[in-house]
Amino acid sequence: MDLTPYVDHLRHELAVAAEAGGAESRALAERLTAPLESAARLTLLNALSAAMGEVTRDLAPGSVDVRLRGLDPEFVVTGPPAPEPYSMAGPLPVAPAPAPLPPAAPPAEGDEGGTARINFRLPAHLKNRVEEAATQEGLSVNAWLGRAVAAALVPAGPAPSDGPRSRGRQGFTGWVR
Repeated sequence: MDLTPYVDHLRHELAVAAEAGGAESRALAERLTAPLESAARLTLLNALSAAMGEVTRDLAPGSVDVRLRGLDPEFVVTGPPAPEPYSMAGPLPVAPAPAPLPPAAPPAEGDEGGTARINFRLPAHLKNRVEEAATQEGLSVNAWLGRAVAAALVPAGPAPSDGPRSRGRQGFTGWVR
């Protein structure tokens, strides 16, 4: 995107305003044009970056990035991943069976098993991974987090036995001559 027309318009408006003030104002406007041009380009670039950030939030999982090439910004659009095309050749792919749901914990005494709201803050890199995992399992982030918490709270079963020696655990390990 070429910002030159916008900067030229600003330069023209400054020159028109300076004409009303006489020769001194025109000279001052000419001296201010270069620093104002840089400030105008930076301001426009900041506005474009903020706008593309909002577009990216609405376009997720796609994105729009603003890159500076020379003096002009360039937009780079990354669309969401395309679904695999359907093919009549060969057998249909079989999706792996979803992981079994962890058993729900029995409600505590006096608990009707309703829902409760909590605020939960994650670092951005973990939030992105949670969203990806939920999408892969076809769940909302809330449902995925509920499963993860339920699985983490399920008590571990008994430790597997090592066979007949599991009671005494007597034995030797090493080299013998």
